[in-house]
Amino acid sequence: MNTLHRSVALLVFTIIGLGGCAHEGSSLSDPHPVTVADLQAVLRDEWSRHLFWIRNVVLDNAKNDLRSRDFAEKAVATNARDLARTFKPFYGEAASDRFHTLLTKHYDAVKTYSLGTVTGNPRQQDSAKVQLTANVDEIASFLSGVNPHLSKEAVRTLFADHVDHHVAQIKKFQDKDYAGEEEIWPAMEHHVYVIADTLTNAIAKQFPAKFGS
Repeated sequence: MNTLHRSVALLVFTIIGLGGCAHEGSSLSDPHPVTVADLQAVLRDEWSRHLFWIRNVVLDNAKNDLRSRDFAEKAVATNARDLARTFKPFYGEAASDRFHTLLTKHYDAVKTYSLGTVTGNPRQQDSAKVQLTANVDEIASFLSGVNPHLSKEAVRTLFADHVDHHVAQIKKFQDKDYAGEEEIWPAMEHHVYVIADTLTNAIAKQFPAKFGS
């Protein structure tokens, strides 16, 4: 691998399947995607993990399975760190840290909404929605600020839809509407792929020299 490609070493992610036990641990080593396809695979995998582990937290909240939820929460935290680290080779440590903060705030607000739903606390739900909306704006400002190929409004729409999916899923689990949750899950998965691909394409356009063919 030449010097140019080493300079974009991203952390080699061990891509593992999401099947098996719902709370199966994920492993991470240190990859270095050097093609656009590699970056796309990494981001798709990490955004899928984001969705997968938050789903487990939400379901565990609805079932009041605190032990299982605590395990899933640790996986959510690890995933937020790993997602943020994919930005470091392109935008530096400060931007990576900022993205990590935004992802953590995103999860905290989703969790707050979930807990408010489980306890029947509309005030907590409303507060969480305010946090989620503010966080979407922060993410849109951040991503459009670091990459000129990401429009603020487009990013805002992407993440607002993502938040709507979380909220809908929380309601489905609270109502024990598992068939309904099963119906929205494919749309949720597809949408995080759209997020991953949008980020991949924008990074590839901004840093074409950092990728091989």
